[in-house]
Amino acid sequence: MTTGPAALPGVAAAGRRPYVLLSCAMSIDGYIHDATETRLLLSNDADFDRVDAVRAGCDAILVGAHTIRQDNPRLLVRSPDRRAARMARGLPPSPAKVTLTAHGDLDPDAAFFTTGDVDKIVYCASPVMEALRARLGRVATVVDAGTMIDLSGLLADLAERGIRRLMVEGGSSVHTQLLTAGLADEAQLVVAPFFVGNSRAPRFVGDGDFPWNAGCRATLVDVRQIEDVVLLRYALSDRYEARGGP
Repeated sequence: MTTGPAALPGVAAAGRRPYVLLSCAMSIDGYIHDATETRLLLSNDADFDRVDAVRAGCDAILVGAHTIRQDNPRLLVRSPDRRAARMARGLPPSPAKVTLTAHGDLDPDAAFFTTGDVDKIVYCASPVMEALRARLGRVATVVDAGTMIDLSGLLADLAERGIRRLMVEGGSSVHTQLLTAGLADEAQLVVAPFFVGNSRAPRFVGDGDFPWNAGCRATLVDVRQIEDVVLLRYALSDRYEARGGP
């Protein structure tokens, strides 16, 4: 895995980006966690398997630094058959892992960095670049994403690295930024059959000026019951691709 300093591409590449698929599970009242330290399980085994299939069909998975700190996700394809199928196509067993951070508060011992023989890419704000490179050592490629992280430039850089299909698994801040910037092509939202009912807990998105509102509705392309949860798929751009998980 290539590591070390890097920088975002120039304006010439800014118009290119991967297909961006947002994936999220939430309660009936729109929360993605409760207000405790324990991870809240919002889905079921059948839907976890569906998500695994979606992961297997992507080139990279993006989560925010807060999600890494709170959930310590591995972000790997779980199914041996799906890993084998990827390797038969000349791909690593799981997609590359991507995160972004403004403050550089990432632990090199987190599962994000220590699991999976795949590329790990960290986009960080310029002021924390040197300190983060020193902390992460050789476990990730650290990319200078500018004083204020530029999501368009980040996506263009991923495209330059060969990422064609990007799955975004949270958290709330990342989803909000991509949606308000009009940089998402599809949302796959799973609704769990219970309420959280705590305003201190995080929701799927925060406040923002979203392109989809009462006067401009998103296009619902699929509704599916998966045991006790419901999957809603929305097309968010004219790049929407009908293929997805089982």
